[in-house]
Amino acid sequence: MAAVLAGSGVAYAQKLDVESIARVQDVTGVSMSPEGDFIVAIRADPRDPTKRIIASADISKVDGTKPLDWTATPSDRMSFIAARAMKQGKVFVTANQMWTGSLGGCGEGRTTGSTKTWLYKSFLSDKSLKTFDDPFEGGRSIGVSAETLRCLEIGTRPGIIDLPLDPENVIVVQTDTDFVARYSKVNLRTGRSQSLYKDVGDLAIDLLDPRDGKILTKTKIENTGDLIYNFETHILNRETGAFDLEVPLTVDTRNRNSMSIAGYDEETGKYFVVTDKFSDKSAVYLYDARTDKFDDQPLFAHRDFNATGVVLGRSKDNFGKILGFRYEGANPMVFWTDPDLVSIQKGLEASFKGQLVDIIGGAGEGDNGKILFSVESPRHPPAYYLLLNKTKVLGIGSERPWIKPETMGERSLVYYDARDGMKIPAFLTLPPGFKKGDPAPPAIVLPHGGPWARDYIGWDGSGWTQFFATRGYAVLQPQYRGSDGWGHSLWLAGDNQWGLAMQDDKDDGAAWMVAEGYAKKDKIAIFGYSYGGFAAFAASVRPGGPFQCAIAGAGVSNLTRIANNWGENRMQRAYQGRTVGGMDPQQNTAKLAMPILIYHGDRDVRVPLFHATDFYNAVKGTGRAKLLVLKDMGHQGILWTADNHRESLKAMEEFLHNDCKM
Repeated sequence: MAAVLAGSGVAYAQKLDVESIARVQDVTGVSMSPEGDFIVAIRADPRDPTKRIIASADISKVDGTKPLDWTATPSDRMSFIAARAMKQGKVFVTANQMWTGSLGGCGEGRTTGSTKTWLYKSFLSDKSLKTFDDPFEGGRSIGVSAETLRCLEIGTRPGIIDLPLDPENVIVVQTDTDFVARYSKVNLRTGRSQSLYKDVGDLAIDLLDPRDGKILTKTKIENTGDLIYNFETHILNRETGAFDLEVPLTVDTRNRNSMSIAGYDEETGKYFVVTDKFSDKSAVYLYDARTDKFDDQPLFAHRDFNATGVVLGRSKDNFGKILGFRYEGANPMVFWTDPDLVSIQKGLEASFKGQLVDIIGGAGEGDNGKILFSVESPRHPPAYYLLLNKTKVLGIGSERPWIKPETMGERSLVYYDARDGMKIPAFLTLPPGFKKGDPAPPAIVLPHGGPWARDYIGWDGSGWTQFFATRGYAVLQPQYRGSDGWGHSLWLAGDNQWGLAMQDDKDDGAAWMVAEGYAKKDKIAIFGYSYGGFAAFAASVRPGGPFQCAIAGAGVSNLTRIANNWGENRMQRAYQGRTVGGMDPQQNTAKLAMPILIYHGDRDVRVPLFHATDFYNAVKGTGRAKLLVLKDMGHQGILWTADNHRESLKAMEEFLHNDCKM
């Protein structure tokens, strides 16, 4: 039954209830083995839908007529958070669990005393999911302190690099007890491991040849003085066997141009390089290490968005062939160049109109051909499917099948002008049923975290935008200066502008909403998490702004202290710490201009709890601040429990209604 937004006369759909967000996704993180014989996924535990388990399904003989039969393995000690289907029937699994103890300077968190945090553990299993082995330790526990091993479990995780033409072997990358990257070849059929390489000296291994795992490129960080570091690329000279410095690929911490090698082109002998050295938006170029030159024109570039990589064939018949290019539009996208994939993409988009189709991977040919893909939209949570023999579609499952898309709000990419003329991208989510010209609704400006990050237009995994939209709020997510992924100039424009020009962008976004009829003046709140929480703190102590109240989730309040913490590491200070400057909310608490709700997790090591408690203690005497400390909540969304969601969402809804009068 539709309700009416108070004071607007606009009917909007049923509210997105808290439990729809608090529940663990039914199916997520689906991957398919290279042979196409099974898939794995993270699923909700049928015994307790607030917990995650790992599950696999045999797809070797599926024909699209029957649903999949899942095999699952619950765990009472650990929560599975990621899984990857591999060749030889193996599964690479990551799990985590809560831990409290002394870190002694390891990773993030307190250097003295006890820290509440999380441990991560990686395992190798098979598609039966009956046993979980740790092949990554490799005897490193011999003669090593328990504290060092614990530090490795907190701060490092092994990685696996596939060798697509090798039916049995992969390369495992792990950090040893000297905190040096070590590379080994592991036979998934026999379990045997062969040591290959490890980082030695100043050169760090970067790109491996996907054919045989040989090292193609290395990187080096060179201190040039005055907190300026060069990021160097060294490429294998096939004639001498040495790794030669490629001067044209060098970038530094001052200009922060991106420079990454995305692969090797066997046809030309050149390298695919993604860089914004020659334009505001990153583009893909071919680079010849024999002549030390880029091609004159990019291989792929987009006028409005950053290119991020190249998709190369990985099967015997198309190995190394360019299949497409990756770029970051409103969502991560692929511009396919392979005719078959162009046809498949267009066909799937026609079948799932209005949704974003992402081809995850494929295996097999002809009658045994399978393509794993997902679809989503701002109104549709991600759902996973198999395309069989290019003709039949088999449903795997949806992350949140209980969501009714027709009750959700629409989201679009918009642009507005900041006060200095800089064009700011933003995502606008409108209340369900709202049309341009309807009475303006109340609104929320929701800046993302980071700040070196960005938002996307697909389904909002946090649930926040639709939670608020279905309660009658218009939600604007500004991609303010300092956001990454929208071009080099917008990114650098945020340096040392915390609480200043970066904050102006949020204020200007609110003004744009009012001017366009998307927000009712004097009915606008700001809510953000992490850096977005900083923006909420900053807004609360900037009198004369457009907001009536603020919600700061896990926010940085003490700019001086975080800059000092980052400054303890010279490299971090040179790359990011020197960009952190501006208005410090903790030094301006006497200017508190509005009600503020502060919430923070007690297991947050990324942004420690003192940021919340120190700010609250400074302003609680005004009677305009509320503090909610959430038990066992970490910083990242994967570390939020069902209770964390329930408490925070309920607190925000009540605060907006009672304290903000919205």
